[in-house]
Amino acid sequence: METSACPPRVAVYVDPTCPFAWITSKWLAEVEQHAGLEVRRELMSLSVVNEGRELDAWYRDYNEGAWRPARVAAALLASAHAERWTDFYETFGQRRHVGGLRDDAQNIALTLDELQLPAGLAGASEETSWDADLRARTKIATALLSDDDGGTPIVRIGDRGFFGPVLTAVPRGDAAVRLWHAVSTLATIPSFSELKGARDEHLQTN
Repeated sequence: METSACPPRVAVYVDPTCPFAWITSKWLAEVEQHAGLEVRRELMSLSVVNEGRELDAWYRDYNEGAWRPARVAAALLASAHAERWTDFYETFGQRRHVGGLRDDAQNIALTLDELQLPAGLAGASEETSWDADLRARTKIATALLSDDDGGTPIVRIGDRGFFGPVLTAVPRGDAAVRLWHAVSTLATIPSFSELKGARDEHLQTN
């Protein structure tokens, strides 16, 4: 398929613990590989998104846990190693979403060690002082939406932003590019707002 000589600016806003954000990010990585698109991965916080919302008990526990990896990511982005943020996201996510490691403290320590990043960054996971930074980053992401119904991921194409696409598996190769063309085409329609269907809860994250 032909691609534009000047592709639009694309960013995906992700929370490290969100599997849907992980799948969408991996889909965009496929598009980068096969269609030459350049995508920025930006940090946002699912915990911030859900502040003030009524949550089921299991999801409230998940949401509380999600603060910790996001704080470490925020501390990393504020450090002299900010350019390693994407490496952190990919390495942490590979263990959590593909490998199934749900002990975030262990995953953070292993990730920092593997990437040869300062082990002290792990301490940020319990430092609520990073929450203001996460709220500011999340406000930038959610400002692209017209209401507060969104979560993660949020994708910005040019000057437009959308919650999603929410995927249950990573499209590969031509399928990834075809989905990109569909989504990017919808983004050019000013009146387009939302498209939603039934969702298979069995996620394929690899």
